[in-house]
Formats: sequence, C-alpha cells, structure tokens
Amino acid sequence: MPDQEWDYYHMDQRINDRGVQIDTELVEMAIACDLILSDEMGKRAYELTGLENPNSVSQLKNWLEGRGIPVESLGKKDVAAMITDLDKNGCDQEALDMLKLRLQMAKSSVKKYQAAQRCVCEDGRARGLFQFNGAAKTNRWAGRLIQLQNLVRNEISTLDEARELVKMGEFELLESIYGNAPDILSQLIRTMLVPKEGYEFIVADFSAIEARVLAWLAGEQWRLDAFRNGEDIYCASASQMFGVPVVKHGVNGELRQKGKVAELACGYQGGSGALISMGALEMGLKEGELPDIIEQWRNASPHIVQFWWDVEKAATETVKTHEEHVVGKVGFQFYGNTLWMVLPSGRKLAYLKPRLQPNRFGRMSLTFEGMGANNNWARQESYGGRMVENCTQATARDILAEAMRRLEQAGFEIVGHVHDEVIIEAPVGRYKVDEVCRLMAENPLWCPDCPLDAAGYEAPSYYFKD
Repeated sequence: MPDQEWDYYHMDQRINDRGVQIDTELVEMAIACDLILSDEMGKRAYELTGLENPNSVSQLKNWLEGRGIPVESLGKKDVAAMITDLDKNGCDQEALDMLKLRLQMAKSSVKKYQAAQRCVCEDGRARGLFQFNGAAKTNRWAGRLIQLQNLVRNEISTLDEARELVKMGEFELLESIYGNAPDILSQLIRTMLVPKEGYEFIVADFSAIEARVLAWLAGEQWRLDAFRNGEDIYCASASQMFGVPVVKHGVNGELRQKGKVAELACGYQGGSGALISMGALEMGLKEGELPDIIEQWRNASPHIVQFWWDVEKAATETVKTHEEHVVGKVGFQFYGNTLWMVLPSGRKLAYLKPRLQPNRFGRMSLTFEGMGANNNWARQESYGGRMVENCTQATARDILAEAMRRLEQAGFEIVGHVHDEVIIEAPVGRYKVDEVCRLMAENPLWCPDCPLDAAGYEAPSYYFKD
C-alpha cells in the first residue's frame, strides 16, 4: 500500500466526520409533498383505468393491450416512446393520459430524501457518506447512505424559487407552475445539501477528466492539443471524424451531436449498444448509422484504438510468462497469483487468479476472480477496452485524490465529492472559485503534461452546473 494512500484514507475519514449540512425543512416538506402527490396520482390512475392496483405492471399491461396497444415493457424510456407514438397517431386519450401519469409516478421518488432524514445527525449534518476505495476494480470512492454518486441533474433555471415553494408547502402552486411536481422534487434533491450559517459552497470539478486522461495515456496528440487550446472536444472530435470544421451553433454544427455521443461511448471499445445506452437514439440518431459513427470515431483516434490492443496483449503476455510488460505509462506485473496493473501514480490494480479462457466469440480472453452481479464472487472476463477503462478511471481517481489533499493542505474544508467534483464549505466571500480551480488543475508530479482543467461556482446550496 503506497504511503500516500494512508494519507488519502485519513483525509477521507476527516471528510466523513465533518459531514455536510442537510436542509431538513426541505427534506420534510418534499416527503410530505410526495405523499400528497402520490395519493392524488393514484386516485387519478384508478379513475382512468378502474384497476385494483394501477401501479401493477401486469394489470396495466393487460389494460393497455385490451385497448389495442401492444406493450413490451413499462420502463421509463419505453413509456416515453409510447407516449410519443400515441401523440403522433392521435389514439386513445385515456391510454395517453394514463401513460403520462405512469411516467410522473415513476419520477415520484423520495428515497434520497428519506435516506437523508434517517441518517442526519442531531446537529443537522449527515456523515459517513463516502466509502474509501469503495469501487472494487478502480478503488474510486463509493457513495453510502444517501448515495450522492447518482443524483438527478437539475434542468430548471428557477431552482431557488422551486425550493421555496416546496418549503412553504405550496404544492398546488408548484404543480401549476411547473406542470410536473414529481420531476421538480427529483431535481431538488441536490439542493438539500446546504452550507452552515455564514458559509457558502464552492463547487469545482475537473473538465472532461476521463477524456483528457485517456488521450494522455494513449498519446492521442490531436486530442491533447484540442484540450490545451481550450477547444470544444465534441466539435473537435466531429471535425476529426468527418474531415470538416465543426463549430457549435455554427458551420457543420449538426455534426457536434454525433461527435458528442461518440465521445461518450467509444473510448473504451464500445459498440452500438454503448452508443444506445448513452442516449444516441434519444439524440435523434438512427440505429442504422451507429456502426458508421463507431468506425469514424476509431479511424479518427488510432492511438487510442492501438492502446486497447497493446494493453490487452501486455496483460495476456504477463499472465503467460509472469514477466513484466510495459505499455507507455502503464505496466503489468505478476506475483502472488495476481495480475497487477501499475498505474502512472505507482498505485496498482489487482486482477486475482487470472486465466486465459475461450470467450463466447471463440477467442482466448483474460478472466479473473472478483465481485460480479448481485455482489457474488465470480470469474469475470476482461479485454483491452475494459482494462483501459479501469486504468483511465483509476488514474482520474488518483488525480482527484491528490487535488483534494492539496485543497485540504491549503485550508479548504471539503464536505463532499461526487465523481470528479469537490464540494467545499467556506466562509461567505473569503475564497474565490478561481483559487479552488487553480489548485485542482495543478498537475501531480507523475503526470506533468496531462492537460488538466477545472471549473466551478459559488452557491448557497449544491446543484448541477453543466
């Protein structure tokens, strides 16, 4: 265990012990609002369908199919697609109303508010929200209790006004203004994190940290140049993919969307399924054009593609020969019946009891033992893209950990961190966000030429800022 990991662990304990203030008034009123809304929506659903339990998937499926509407799934995306189809075709209004209600009811979740209510301490602060090395493969932090790592994004510009309406109990007014109160409650979850009296939040995060680290590890020079020049990476990617200039809201601007979804999905050897899971179809792309987008992205990023193959080959050869292999800034070692990936920081990732076995495609692949589905111990398969993902995310974690330690040494009190974002509680007006961003973007000694950048904001509560 490297010495700095003990420093990071002690820092993590200080952050967990410090905790973060919870707006308990907002929490209590949001839960009350949800109860009222859920009751009203349940009554409306019963009036529309006459079903004993309108929340029952099987009962609602049968009801819809009885009205001539075929149903494969009642997942959120499927319901949204059915609403679009019914809107276009001008079909059964009652079915359309019920599906819209179903979508609202699916949004009506206050589990995080309830979790906050359960774990808040007598002084109004929630503690123990982060687990050090919680992610088994990369050792990134994991969220606990409230689980801050998967919060809903805010998309409305009037968050403060919506918060006040909820805290005042003006639930009918909230519904009349926004039209979808359950969705607003979900968007307000972030804002239940507040600074203590006389303090404010300074929130800062690394900009496109995984894309920057991946380009640095693979030596994809045009990407590194784009980041150093402050270019929009989605435009730069689309320009490289299609061989034409792409400007956001300008010349060839329609190609930026393809560059964006490719950037989100293709960096770790992802195929059409990865593009779809990243929202390619919702962005207006057609399933038939996804293979071409993948090919164009890979042609535009040859060093990253080669990095996948080189990493897989090095890992495989290390397992075969037990001799050390190095790929650029990443090394592989074998001892203790474990394959070790040596990160640029010097930290190591472990692949326990590695073996080479035929996969479902008939080619030999690397397998190892670890935590699989449902937290069961199982043999898992890996490949070049996945190992590059592990390496990239673990390196980004090391950059974040060092930045947090640097901030703490400078006197900043960290009360939370979400992925690549740090939440600092500071006296109002004492510090500026630029100071925090500058400290975050300092390069560790082991990655002096990785083009890091950070951005942030000062606020009276926590929210998402794109």
